[in-house]
Formats: sequence, C-alpha cells, structure tokens
Amino acid sequence: MNEPRVIEPRSGAAFVLQAGEVLTVTDPMGCQVADFLAFSAHDVREVISNGRTFDYEETINLTTGNRLWSNRSRVLLEIVEDTVGRHDFLLTPCSEATFRHFYPDKPVHRGCFGNLAEALAPYGIEEDAIPTAFNLFMNVPVEQETGRISVIPPLSVAGDLIRLRAVEDCVIGLTACSAYASNGGSFKPIHYAIEPVQVEAL
Repeated sequence: MNEPRVIEPRSGAAFVLQAGEVLTVTDPMGCQVADFLAFSAHDVREVISNGRTFDYEETINLTTGNRLWSNRSRVLLEIVEDTVGRHDFLLTPCSEATFRHFYPDKPVHRGCFGNLAEALAPYGIEEDAIPTAFNLFMNVPVEQETGRISVIPPLSVAGDLIRLRAVEDCVIGLTACSAYASNGGSFKPIHYAIEPVQVEAL
C-alpha cells in the first residue's frame, strides 16, 4: 500500500480510483467522520445512490460484503473490510446552510459540501451534482418506533478503517467532516491510501 495521504481537519480532496484498486480510509485519531462520494470516471452523471444501494443491498447498515450502487443500478464499489461497522448513508453533506440551521451560535463554515464542490470541480462535477454522501464512521441511530434520527459521536477509535474496492473507474470525493455533532465536537484529520491492482504472477 502507498503511504497514506492526509486530509486536514475540515477540508476535502478528490482523486481517481481505478477499477480493481482498493481505497483504505482511516480514522487516525478516532471519532472523526469522512464524507465519501464516488462518480463514474467515464460519465460523472453516474454517481453513488443511497436509494439504489439500500434497495439492492436490502439494508441501511452497510459494512463488509456490501456494495455501493449507482443511480444507474450498477455497482461502483464494494466494501472489503470494515473495522467499525457503523456508517451513515441517510444525511447530506454539511454546508453553510447546515451551520446556520443547527449551529446559529457558531461561525458559519462551508462544510463538507463546500469542500467537496471545490475538490470535484476540476473533474467537471458541479454543486448540483453532489448527492447524499456515504458518511464513513458517522453514527446516526434511527429510533425504531418514531423513525426519528439523531447524530451522536462516531464509534470509531484511533486506527479504525474501511476498505473499498473499485468495481468501475471512479472519481472519489472525500472529506474530514466539518460538523460539530458528527465528530463529537472536535475536528481531526482523515487518512487515505490506495492499493494498486494486484497482478497475479504467471
């Protein structure tokens, strides 16, 4: 595996993940969310879809063995390892509007939405194309009787990780989340590394 790259607190990055490569996203200090997006590198109008994924995987609790599906009903990635087992695919990336709504006494921040928009712009991906993110390590329990959701600190501890193998060539957007509630009130970095495609010896 290549040396991990660092996404500084409250920032984001974008990069290409080729089919067969494995992306490892690590929470190096614990209790930090990473918003994750994937678009087809061949047509960025094709993007991960929480609705399609929930439908075809028949669960909202995505973990090892589950796949992430696109809005065109194709698998873009598969989860090959997950040391946490609790992520969120219900909530949209935090934004300036999020901060005004939930944190009126805090400084407004552009949030993961703004960070993703800036990072993805060179790939021709505009703001309106940013969907609901797969929020790695985010802890969003759903109350069974009422359906009410809450955002509580992640279960991840230092060194926890998730590994995703690309089934298709993808453009990836990834952040170190900026919202107070998502990260237990503090902001930390996220690490990521890409494993090249394994070529079997003849």
